[in-house]
Amino acid sequence: MCETLYLVIPCFNEEDVLPETSRRLDIKIRYMIEQKLISKNSKAFFVDDCSKDNTWKIIKQLHEENELFSGLSLAHNSGEQNAYIAGMMTVKEYADMVITMDADLQDDIDAIDKMVIEYYAGNDIVYGVRSSRKNDSFVKRFPAKVFYKSMKMLGTELIPDHSQYRLMSRRAIEALSGYSEVNLFLPALIPLLGFKNSVVYYERKERFAGESKYSFWKLLSIFTEAITSFSMKPIHFIYNLGILSLLIFTGILIYTIIQAINGKVEDWLLILASVWAVGGTVLLAVGIVGEYVGKTYSETKKRPRYLISESFLDEHK
Repeated sequence: MCETLYLVIPCFNEEDVLPETSRRLDIKIRYMIEQKLISKNSKAFFVDDCSKDNTWKIIKQLHEENELFSGLSLAHNSGEQNAYIAGMMTVKEYADMVITMDADLQDDIDAIDKMVIEYYAGNDIVYGVRSSRKNDSFVKRFPAKVFYKSMKMLGTELIPDHSQYRLMSRRAIEALSGYSEVNLFLPALIPLLGFKNSVVYYERKERFAGESKYSFWKLLSIFTEAITSFSMKPIHFIYNLGILSLLIFTGILIYTIIQAINGKVEDWLLILASVWAVGGTVLLAVGIVGEYVGKTYSETKKRPRYLISESFLDEHK
């Protein structure tokens, strides 16, 4: 018997891509229903992350015109990770399996069929992984390599070249709902669930409309979030660096005193450089520790990760 698939698609200012995205998804979902891969109750579920353009208006129109489309609107901008969580937690009562993906469809939708087949083969989680980055510029490719290698060095295992394109079964999402932390990085959190999983490879395409939301600063923010949410090694590193700095500057101080006794006075720039080095190390240490303290502060407040302003799902119970 065919099972129900929901595609959870966060949207933030995506009015330029939604018409084409919905057209392609309509074709894909209907084709899979005809091939008896998924049930006729399957849907594409858009999550509007408080967009400033006409994104929510377009989603409502799609819902009114086509039963395959549904969605919800968040009351405030909660960020991509929370938008994914909001969508998954909302549809898990209706879906047997959920695929999360970006609205620009750079992740090849033809991989959806393969993910569903892997699900029927007994996998609760199926990761969509890019087969190559040959089409990426050096500016995109190099930081990505640094990111994955850095995360591995810091003790956090990630699926290389996997982002948000994945399938999860209902029971995997139920297990994920038990993780209540506010600071989310799903690509590192989901592997911790430990369910049987597999990988589907695909070619990532160019964005066909609109602008990418992944600026340098957002990527840097994701990198920081990933590290400080899953690894204590930066604190250990800074501690050891502090000890090493103290030993080095103690040696410099002893050397300077000996030279002064012998009547030789070293250039004052050496001392100034030492002061700056120590000051920089301290500030860096305080910054990293502050990041962890800030996350602890966020977690202890127990604020909701998202608030739903409007949803269409109640109409389809």
